[in-house]
Amino acid sequence: MKIALCSSFVPFIYGGARNIVDWLQIMLEEQGHQVEKIYLPEVDVPDLLVQQMMAYRWIDLSIADRVICFRPQAHLISHPHKILWFIHHIRAFYDLWETPYRGFPDDFKHQGIRDTLRCVDTAGLREAKKIFTNSQIVSDRLSTYNKIESEVLYPPVFQPERFYCAKFNDEIVYICRVEHHKRQHLLIEAMQYVKTPIHLRLCGVGESRIYIDELIKRITVLGLENRVFLENRWISEEEKVEILAHCLAAAYLPIDEDSYGYPSLEASHASKPILTTFDSGGVLELVQDGVNGYVTEADPKALAGAMDKLYLDRAKTIMMGKRAAQRVVTLHISWQHVLERLLA
Repeated sequence: MKIALCSSFVPFIYGGARNIVDWLQIMLEEQGHQVEKIYLPEVDVPDLLVQQMMAYRWIDLSIADRVICFRPQAHLISHPHKILWFIHHIRAFYDLWETPYRGFPDDFKHQGIRDTLRCVDTAGLREAKKIFTNSQIVSDRLSTYNKIESEVLYPPVFQPERFYCAKFNDEIVYICRVEHHKRQHLLIEAMQYVKTPIHLRLCGVGESRIYIDELIKRITVLGLENRVFLENRWISEEEKVEILAHCLAAAYLPIDEDSYGYPSLEASHASKPILTTFDSGGVLELVQDGVNGYVTEADPKALAGAMDKLYLDRAKTIMMGKRAAQRVVTLHISWQHVLERLLA
């Protein structure tokens, strides 16, 4: 079968939205399919949205037997057998409209762009033969804003068998992009309240140097240089596997994330519990408080308490790690399941 994988990307930013496409291509080709990736740049600048929507609408992929669309606005591509693995809306015009993350005025002009975007999105979505999402959170948004039903299809990581558990040291690790909405700062603040000799390791790079500098400054001000390690670089996949194999637990506490996030899933495959917060969104579809990790308020003292429990009750920490690995199986997070549903 000739399959086109269609998505958008933000220039010079590499994240999970690209991984899902790249990894799916490998899996489909292993099944003998002919696969082509089609990417167009997309940035959430209101004045560019209409042009970007038109660009996707003009693409002719009639030569393909099936197209699978991911990140917006790829779902506007026209094809008689269009399948969506919908990752998220352009959220500033949806669930983030009433929040500080909107990034532009709530005025007549932007309200018009919002209403146009929602109308066009709904029309493009309704053309699809089938709509999958990466989380129940995203499915709920589709139902709320577009009145469209969808099926949750959790995205796996590439070669999950790479991950393993070697031991449980004294480190909480947080491996992801360093951005304000990922909230690495909450963990740094929490470290001033922990009562155990626990350490924190933060790994990743970010788009904003300002935020990274703020984190470095806060570590210094709080006198945590010997307990908090900030590695402002992309670590290799091999390093990631080793760090997760030896850590005590992993943290992932973004604000209202679209899905559980690869850092949570990678930790689960390494049989390590996950520390997150009640407002982290799709992460809560994977993490159950006291079962395969801890879920706390987005408060430094609450996080510190959970970190101390991870350190002090090693038997429970180890058991939660085993349950984290089992949770992946329970939720049918596998490439076999993905291929069965996308190719049905």
